[in-house]
Amino acid sequence: MSTEQLSGTGLPVRTGGPVWRSEVLRSDDALDRVAGEWDDLALRCATATSFQAAAWLCSWWRHYGRPGGLVVVLVRRDERLVGAAALQRRGPFGGLTNLGAGLVDFTDVLLDDAYADLAAAELARALPLRRPWHSLELCEVHPEAAAQRVFGHWHGRRHRLPDSLCQYLPAVPMEELLKRLPGRTAQRSRVKQRKIAEAGVETGSVPPEEVPQAIAELLRLHLLQWQERGATPEHRTERFAAHLAESTTGLVATGRAALHRYRLDGEVVAVNLLLLCPSFGGLYMYGAHPALRQRLDIAGLLFGVALDEVRAAGIPVLSLLRGQEPYKQRWRPDQLSNQRLVLGPGRLAPFAAARALRVTVRRALAQLLRTRLPRLKEALLARRRS
Repeated sequence: MSTEQLSGTGLPVRTGGPVWRSEVLRSDDALDRVAGEWDDLALRCATATSFQAAAWLCSWWRHYGRPGGLVVVLVRRDERLVGAAALQRRGPFGGLTNLGAGLVDFTDVLLDDAYADLAAAELARALPLRRPWHSLELCEVHPEAAAQRVFGHWHGRRHRLPDSLCQYLPAVPMEELLKRLPGRTAQRSRVKQRKIAEAGVETGSVPPEEVPQAIAELLRLHLLQWQERGATPEHRTERFAAHLAESTTGLVATGRAALHRYRLDGEVVAVNLLLLCPSFGGLYMYGAHPALRQRLDIAGLLFGVALDEVRAAGIPVLSLLRGQEPYKQRWRPDQLSNQRLVLGPGRLAPFAAARALRVTVRRALAQLLRTRLPRLKEALLARRRS
């Protein structure tokens, strides 16, 4: 048996082997203070996504966090950070949840791959859930996320519920991807790919210093393409624009994202934000001029460039992230549901699980309206406005 010993109180325990120590930070600048070692740990955590990068989390907290509500849990082994969770208070009774709200497709904690199980056990012990009514709710957790280890080490009440459906494609050359499609659909897609090649669209990667300008272009085109179909309200806000520009600048600078500009006849006609993670590349958000949609297959254009990017980086999968929009379904993607994890020490934890289930049902209905019943959604919106 290992000579390493875990501390249940957060105090060091010396047994002649490594010293483990946990701490909980609650100041609003906690993430900024540990950003460097946070990102160093993320490089040693195979499940980490761009949403767990310090650039994303620090930016999100600055623009969306409620002062006094940040809770950062850290686990160290011989003073080296080997486990971490960024959480926020939910309500006045000590409930906790992840950062990011509806803007993240994946929530996770960070665990050093070399000590993942031991760090998960210590992180579970360090969670500030002491009262019977306390609970922790983690949304959008991948089935293989590091948070699943913490869930496994939790000795109180725990509940696992379904969350959003995510979709994935293998990172293979476009011609091989087209083989997944039925014959006629594949043939039509090949014709569309030839039109893209003949159109003369110029594609370029955006350097970090040009990211704010490119994000402004992305949002302008994104709102333009959705003006007749109803854009997500949050995408129209100044805080979202500021967060996306700040976080993407940091992600691009550290290789955790790529921003592509598409020009036709010298004008910017599309911008796409691609997340780059060890296990997948994720198509997070794009904007395309409506006139371009009339000429070319936008999905085929974006997918082709994204596939080249992730394959060059040695990434095995292209994720379409959450949502079941028709343009995604055409490519016959593989599907896998995220999960919602609820932890609690006492008898009231089931109430937190029930609340999480209600949220899951409401979101599923909203997704159904958005993707499968758009006319009903438009009718409901028109009725609300009248």
